[in-house]
Amino acid sequence: MVQPVRLNDGEFASWLGDQRPDICALTAYGRILKQPILEAAPHGILNMHPSMLPRYRGPSPIQSALIRGETETGVTIMRLSVEMDAGDIVLQERVPILPEDDGITLTSRLAELGGRKLCDAIDQIALSSAVFSPQNHANASYCGLIKKRDGQIDWSKASLDIHNLVRGAQPWPAAHCLFSGDVVKVLKTELLPHSSTVHLSPGEVLEVEADRVVVATGEGTIGVLKIQAPGKRAMATADYLRGHAILPGQRFENLP
Repeated sequence: MVQPVRLNDGEFASWLGDQRPDICALTAYGRILKQPILEAAPHGILNMHPSMLPRYRGPSPIQSALIRGETETGVTIMRLSVEMDAGDIVLQERVPILPEDDGITLTSRLAELGGRKLCDAIDQIALSSAVFSPQNHANASYCGLIKKRDGQIDWSKASLDIHNLVRGAQPWPAAHCLFSGDVVKVLKTELLPHSSTVHLSPGEVLEVEADRVVVATGEGTIGVLKIQAPGKRAMATADYLRGHAILPGQRFENLP
């Protein structure tokens, strides 16, 4: 195995050229490759990207799609170019985002599908039947690198937005907020109906049930189904409540 110390200093490109590959494959690498590496193989470098390019170019397509409430995503097999995620496309397949999906389950499904599609693309190239199509750059959208602060819950937002953040922030940075002075992680939620006649104070605990804590948001209510206290393991709310009292009127609060 060869692991480049400095990716684009010319040494790795020279080594790769000496191997005389017909084609290379790359996925989830997170580094920009320069032209000498891209040209080392006659058929270039194929990359699997977990979105329907040109949508969600960038390092966080799965998390961003969930956080923004998308109902569909997919995988794209493209030939790498110098510009990030902008290469010509050889294969794509759409995938529904299921209501129960979070960053863990969706990543797993897309990785499995993407691996199969990457093999299909290589087979097509070997059979000289592959067709590469340029992306429509005018339709491109971008997503940035997810940072820890991106997991902070703003309870003044609508319940749907908070629910989608909880889904997309799994497994990292995990949606989090303050409760009783501690930073807790909210790992699973459900959307709940609410009465417009009830005054909602964002973050306020409205009800404590056997398996969930009902919390007010800026618009609607949300059920907290899984939680993690500092230094403790993640647990279902039903288990958490056996050792931690949560009472109506207490508040989940935004981080300062």
